[in-house]
Amino acid sequence: MELPATPFSCDELRAVSAGKTPYVRFDLNDYSIPHTHVQRSLTVSADLREVRILDGQQVLATHRRCWDKGQQVEVDAHLEELVQHKRAGRAHRDTDRLVHAIPQVQTLLNEAAKRGEPLGRTASQLQELLDVHGRTQMTAAVADALNRGVPHPNAVRLALERQRQAQTPPPLGVALPEHVRERDIAVRPHSLSGYDQLIGDPDDAND
Repeated sequence: MELPATPFSCDELRAVSAGKTPYVRFDLNDYSIPHTHVQRSLTVSADLREVRILDGQQVLATHRRCWDKGQQVEVDAHLEELVQHKRAGRAHRDTDRLVHAIPQVQTLLNEAAKRGEPLGRTASQLQELLDVHGRTQMTAAVADALNRGVPHPNAVRLALERQRQAQTPPPLGVALPEHVRERDIAVRPHSLSGYDQLIGDPDDAND
């Protein structure tokens, strides 16, 4: 008899559950998946050479099968996408806090984006300045940076520094007590030859 046109599948099929991390456990090893498919039930199809992870009929990842134990088998693209996703989420949270505290920050971020500035880093630096200087000073500093046409955290930082210098009181003279001032009086040294005359000649003293 001739062999069938469609070969019989000998792959091992197993239902797996992805937790909060982008990995699924199969045969004592962890295999990476896209972060968009965490916390759901998936299917592993494995043969002697490779492991495929599926969501229904969609193939999410293909890995070389590992016959060791306790290993993490990863695709670099999965990890890079996860890092970018976390960075974007952190930048979004920082932007929301900034805009809620200082609405003018949205204008500064828009202008910074037009100039090609990285919004994540810009929002993070502005948030650090807000935490240190507070809402009132930051509002004035952001307005100053926008008026100068420099939508950058460094411009905001310089505006805050100018505020600090303007608010620093001039140095005041300190009135010292009389006995303290006398301790600083310069004393002119005098000749010690008069003490030699009182002692006299050492040879005469011996006689």
